[in-house]
Amino acid sequence: MNPPRTDARRHHDPQVRGFASDNYAGAHPEVMAALALANGGHQVAYGEDDYTENLQRIVRGHFGPTAEAFPVFNGTGANVVALQAVTDRWGAVICAESAHINVDEGGAPERMGGLKLLTVPTPDGKLTPELIDRQAYGWEDEHRAMPQVVSITQSTELGTLYTPDEIRAICEHAHAHGMKVHLDGSRIANAAASLNVPMRTFTNAVGVDILSLGGTKNGALFGEAVVVINQDAVSHMKHLRKLSMQLASKMRFVSVQLEALLAKDLWLRNARHANEMAQRLAEGVRAAHGVEILYPVQANGVFAKLPHEVSERLQKRFRFYFWDESAGVVRWMCSFDTTEEDVDAFVAALKEEMAR
Repeated sequence: MNPPRTDARRHHDPQVRGFASDNYAGAHPEVMAALALANGGHQVAYGEDDYTENLQRIVRGHFGPTAEAFPVFNGTGANVVALQAVTDRWGAVICAESAHINVDEGGAPERMGGLKLLTVPTPDGKLTPELIDRQAYGWEDEHRAMPQVVSITQSTELGTLYTPDEIRAICEHAHAHGMKVHLDGSRIANAAASLNVPMRTFTNAVGVDILSLGGTKNGALFGEAVVVINQDAVSHMKHLRKLSMQLASKMRFVSVQLEALLAKDLWLRNARHANEMAQRLAEGVRAAHGVEILYPVQANGVFAKLPHEVSERLQKRFRFYFWDESAGVVRWMCSFDTTEEDVDAFVAALKEEMAR
């Protein structure tokens, strides 16, 4: 049977890959195959389809019997919906200053979610009970937004990881103050792969109430999910998702991607490979004189400091971003489709530019 005819044209070279973001990668072939499998015929819209129903079973297998998944379009949507679900109108969220919800979401949690972010500077992107206490006060003060949630990211925006015990300590501390815990898991698969533990080990098993489950950075075409672990912590999730413009009419096409990733081990294979490529990259650039790796390479990102002019020349050969341009800090991200040849070519180019 001949494939369906299309008038679409390819506008890029599929052999070109860079180190700018794991969002640059395409969808994993197994995810694309799942999308094709879910296509055809009619399924009930707005999440009443067979694929979304089956996703609930899979999510409970990862995050416990009380877990419920609410598929959404993207990571910002997942975070905004999740944080709305665990805050009152007067509520505030304590997070690291470097948190994605603070730095990279265009103010969406505050503008669209109607909540206040209370940020804390951290040396490595990680909160601790002691750092949380810098903002955890004033619950009865009507002049201050009320701290109601602690939001952490796993893996963090700086590529570092919380251990399960560290997250447990945060949850116990937050709960003792009557606060809930949200985990931004856009790269949760990379964290689990690096720690070599199931995702439940540092989520439901240690007290996380709600999480944003990433799919896009792990090989999905699009789509994430809000996973409610503590049902007593939230209310009216369906209404919040719709109100936040995150309710997909053809939800089966979000759910089947998450099913393809999570039903067996595709999520883990993809994450392990990306992490391994980041380790290979870190080992290679450490051999380049004048390059400093700033944080432990624990997931799929490498943060480095090198001469600004070298980075600018290198950017003409490979795509990547400055993290802090004034300080000469760059970020290199690896993906499920990054190859050893990609890494070795980049390291060779870096050494050439450093030697100029």
